[in-house]
Amino acid sequence: MQGVKVYQEKLFNHFQMSDRIPPTNFYRRLKEVLHLDFLYSTTKKYYGLSGQKSIDPVVFFKMCLVGYLENIISDRRLVEHCSLRLDILYFLGYDIDEELPWHSTISRTRQLFPEAVFEKVFVHVFEMCVSKGMVKGSTQAIDSAPVKANFYG
Repeated sequence: MQGVKVYQEKLFNHFQMSDRIPPTNFYRRLKEVLHLDFLYSTTKKYYGLSGQKSIDPVVFFKMCLVGYLENIISDRRLVEHCSLRLDILYFLGYDIDEELPWHSTISRTRQLFPEAVFEKVFVHVFEMCVSKGMVKGSTQAIDSAPVKANFYG
C-alpha cells in the first residue's frame, strides 16, 4: 500500500540540537575548540554603561566567522543562512526557537570595533584551530593574473 506523508506541526516538541548535529560536523568541532571568552574583556571599552543590551560579542564574531567560512558578505543573507542551518545555530549557541540578531545590529556592531580587534580575534582563532589540528599547512599556492602595464615610453 502506498504511503502518504502528511505534515502535522506539533504544539510541543522534544528536540535537542546536540542530538541532531553529528560529532564529525565542522561547526560542532569548531564549537568544541573555539573559546572566545577573552572577547568580553577585549570589547568591554567599546560599549556604554546604559541602554539596551547589545549583541553578545562572542555571537557577533562567530557570525562573522560563519560569513567568512560560507563566503557570505551580506549581513541580511548571513542572518538568513544562519537561521536555516541547525549546525550553525548550535555553533552560535542559539536554539531553533530563538531569534538571531537583526542584520542591522550586525552592521552597527561591525562599525563599533577597530581593525585591531578583528585582527586579534583572527590570530587567536587561527592559533586555536592550528593547536587542535584543524588546520595544517602542506601546500602553498599563489594566485596571480597578468596585468598589462600602463607604460608611457
